[in-house]
Amino acid sequence: MNTPAVSISLSSYGADLVRQRGQGSFIAVLAAAGATRIEWREELLTVEDPARLADTTQANGLQSVYSSPMELWLAGQSHANPELITALQRAHAFGAKWLKVSLGYFTDNSDLQALARVLAQSPVQLLVENDQTLHGGRIEPFQRFFTAVEQHNLPIKMTFDIGNWHWQDQCATQAARLLGRHVGYVHCKAVSRRDDGKLVAMPPAASDLQLWEQLLRHMAQGVMRAVEYPLQGGDLVKLTTEHVAALASLGQTRPEHAHV
Repeated sequence: MNTPAVSISLSSYGADLVRQRGQGSFIAVLAAAGATRIEWREELLTVEDPARLADTTQANGLQSVYSSPMELWLAGQSHANPELITALQRAHAFGAKWLKVSLGYFTDNSDLQALARVLAQSPVQLLVENDQTLHGGRIEPFQRFFTAVEQHNLPIKMTFDIGNWHWQDQCATQAARLLGRHVGYVHCKAVSRRDDGKLVAMPPAASDLQLWEQLLRHMAQGVMRAVEYPLQGGDLVKLTTEHVAALASLGQTRPEHAHV
């Protein structure tokens, strides 16, 4: 059985450390830890050279995902965010095969034909994520969006962020049932509420891994998944290796795929 691709969102190592060291410094960590993909974070870029990072990543046997905080649809606009063209170009410069963005304000007036023309000009696949906002973090807008995506036969997949559903009190299990067939990338993070009431991302407990196992059953076998929770410790290679192995094992024990 093929091992699922596991990505590491570089935000997992903490914004301060990543900006201090530069995102390229983590390529060797991920390669040594057995990860298959690296997720560049646009909001954490400092003086990185995209072409150099693309070459180094490829030389270390990794593929790239490029994460942009932009929203695909802006409020009151029928055309996709004009920044999408630049984001696709930047992702390509980093050697990324995927660009991850948030949904934004999708409505029935959103022009998917115009979006299709933009996407046709780029080799990068678009991944649209549920974020933590009221307009982009609920199930129903994603149902409408992917219905339209199917009608227009667009090459768009969903980034299913397991933890983000908590911010809008959405049920991740229901979301997986309704949206699982559209998912091309899974952001994994457990969520805890601090004493001050704020929700924060956490590494998974055994119960979280069990839940994630169930959620992945609604998605394609071997779907790409990513660590997007704190990876902080003295030995980052050892820590990352453990979490890569944990995520790679999820969804690999389906009876219908078992070999006798």
